[in-house]
Amino acid sequence: MSFKYIFISVIIATVLVVVVIMFHTNRPQVEIHQPSADFVRATGKCATCHRRETAAVVHQFESSQHAKNGVSCLDCHRGVDNQETKPHSGFTIAKELTAKNCSGCHSTEYQQFLRSRHAAPAWAAVAGAKDFTAEQIAFSEKYHKGAVDRPANPLAIAEGESATLVGCMGCHDIGKPNKDGSIGTCTDCHSRHNTSVALARQPETCGQCHMGPDHSQIEIYNESKHGVLYNAQKAHMNLNADPKKLTTKDMSVPTCVTCHLSGLDGLNVTHDTTERLSYWLFAAVSEKRPTYQQAQDAMKDVCLKCHARSQVDTFYTEAEDVVADTNKVISEAQTLMQSLHEEGLLTETPFDEPIDFLFFDLWHYYGRTAKHGAFMGGADFVQWHGNYELLHKTAEIEKIAKELRSKSAKQ
Repeated sequence: MSFKYIFISVIIATVLVVVVIMFHTNRPQVEIHQPSADFVRATGKCATCHRRETAAVVHQFESSQHAKNGVSCLDCHRGVDNQETKPHSGFTIAKELTAKNCSGCHSTEYQQFLRSRHAAPAWAAVAGAKDFTAEQIAFSEKYHKGAVDRPANPLAIAEGESATLVGCMGCHDIGKPNKDGSIGTCTDCHSRHNTSVALARQPETCGQCHMGPDHSQIEIYNESKHGVLYNAQKAHMNLNADPKKLTTKDMSVPTCVTCHLSGLDGLNVTHDTTERLSYWLFAAVSEKRPTYQQAQDAMKDVCLKCHARSQVDTFYTEAEDVVADTNKVISEAQTLMQSLHEEGLLTETPFDEPIDFLFFDLWHYYGRTAKHGAFMGGADFVQWHGNYELLHKTAEIEKIAKELRSKSAKQ
């Protein structure tokens, strides 16, 4: 090929490049300023608007495992069976996302969740059975007798609708029955756009609900040796480890999830928060669960990843002694309250007399606290926040009972 033809080819190519550049610079800005390939892969077209309107959710999603695995916004936000949908910027999306959207990919986790007290029993503990179908009630009652087939909580009724909606349901809606037939929401623990395993493993996440006088697990955990060690060493932990590959190297100190859900060093992974619980600790008088031995063995398997068997067995023996002694105190108070009702000295209306609140505090606050403290290594909660208050409230209840009987005898 002669130099002349090479020269002409170069000139033509240069002209073409210049023309393309000139044409490109005159295109509308919306066509030029497109996101990077990684950004498009992670978020799709949705990012075009949401980068401007709700930028935080785009950033959160970009950092998620879903984005890394090529899950798009529409994969989660599209409507599924029995869901109401709406048009949205050229797409059709669900009006409300529920656990049903997550269950399309995470069906095992959802089925495990349905068997837990985080599901229907959580909602029914406040609202009762009225919002559930007969099938949903029957399913839950197989695992938690009386936990769903029950009336609305009398304390919630007494406190009123606004307190129930903003207060009680702020936590108990983890088991809300949804219009699409599903129950609950996964985002209470995993967040909406990070969909984070690390977030679910942090004790503060569980502590959003498991706190306060009636279930002071986060306060007990923070006081315990586990909590102190976690706060000292969490910067060195791999909280993002794959749940099915989690090892003690990733998390050498346990959080709530490590003990109750995780598959540490090959153990079974579960989303049933009750699977490793051997007692009904939340009850006034705590009896063994039907799965007592299996559940206790499963929890001990977790303990044995760090502790000697002799230490674990001693811990459980001492904790069960606290449960037995607490049950005795509360049973005696129950008997006294029942006798006052039978003698006609108390009304049948709940929470209308001071002694009703004292008895409720006795078992619902201080009894629970003592028992949870024993099983979670919180010495102060067994003693001052538990047993001391049990003695105190018992004395107050007995004093009022004596006064009621004395007044009745004079009439």
